[in-house]
Amino acid sequence: MLCPSRFPALHLPWHGVCKRKRAQTTHQNQRINKMRKVAIYGKGGIGKSTTTQNTVAGLVEMGKKVMVVGCDPKADSTRLLLGGLAQRSVLDTLREEGEDVELEDIRAAGFCESLCVESGGPEPGVGCAGRGIITSINMLEQLNAYKNPKGEDLDYVFYDVLGDVVCGGFAMPIREGKAEEIYIVCSGEMMAMYAANNISKGILKFAQTGVVRLGGLICNSRKVDNEREMIEEFAKRLGTQMIHFVPRENDVQRAEINRKTVIEWNPECPQADEYRALANAIDGNDMFVIPKPLSIAELESLLLDYGLMAA
Repeated sequence: MLCPSRFPALHLPWHGVCKRKRAQTTHQNQRINKMRKVAIYGKGGIGKSTTTQNTVAGLVEMGKKVMVVGCDPKADSTRLLLGGLAQRSVLDTLREEGEDVELEDIRAAGFCESLCVESGGPEPGVGCAGRGIITSINMLEQLNAYKNPKGEDLDYVFYDVLGDVVCGGFAMPIREGKAEEIYIVCSGEMMAMYAANNISKGILKFAQTGVVRLGGLICNSRKVDNEREMIEEFAKRLGTQMIHFVPRENDVQRAEINRKTVIEWNPECPQADEYRALANAIDGNDMFVIPKPLSIAELESLLLDYGLMAA
């Protein structure tokens, strides 16, 4: 375990490798004046939350100061960073305590001093979940949450967003400029690629009047035939890049059963290095584009070319 001190989850001093890594990168962080605002989108069930948390584990291990904001009513975007703890959501806190909320009530410290927030949502069948994202982000801004407990500016904020960009509420991080770089988690499965293309249409719409850009595709492999080559070509046609190919590996599920990210559960395993590579790729990325979404005919042609669909 890299950071042996885990509980209670709020404002703990962290030790070990993470502390040494942070000291080694202080001079690099001092040169960074602007927090990077990242949103992770993708088809429901594609592995956005797992990918986000493992990527954040790689970043904080490098010494980056990172906050994760879960934008999903299930409030499960931070549980691996928190060791499986049920994070109290912003909306639940507001319902129970009213408007008199302190930052400590809604933000918890996780693996290697990562900061964790869950927006939450309305009761099932009532209200709009997208509005929870708007309420949550506005609350975080009011509470000056985009600094760590020491008062230092963050290097990153990650918004882990539910599903597709079909609801205005879920598109809020893009529409309001809260997120400036978008990564789409996809695979070689037809519906995952369809969702990625649809999300690219949303980015295109808001990029024309704002600062949001597509940073790349993250292929979370499902072992589809010719998957790597297909996603590389898909990214090329969108005008972007496949920033990393994450192989399918049972160590991800083993780590989740143990309520940890792969990097914390088994830092020496090959899958941990895959997430470190993804974290490094995002940290060093300088390719941010306005995407060029494909038509349905072009998308189906791509699938046919790589043998997924029968002619």
